[in-house]
Amino acid sequence: MESQATRSSGNRHAATDHPAFPPLEDVNRPTVPTNQAGYYLDRRPQTLRGWACKEDGPFRPMRINGRLAWPVADIKRLLGVQQ
Repeated sequence: MESQATRSSGNRHAATDHPAFPPLEDVNRPTVPTNQAGYYLDRRPQTLRGWACKEDGPFRPMRINGRLAWPVADIKRLLGVQQ
């Protein structure tokens, strides 16, 4: 039988699913992949892919060899993190 805690943990956002990502303040790379950007922005990766496709998000990713690369400076600026 499934407990209440088990059921509710399945509804959490992507931000709690990847504790392996370093704190945003510690990231010194120019870009991060979609999953990591979604973690920092507290959005599901598919939401970010939609922003990239429709070009209607708060900022645009770069495309490197067909993959999305999200600028860390833009993420920090959006979240108000000191650089």
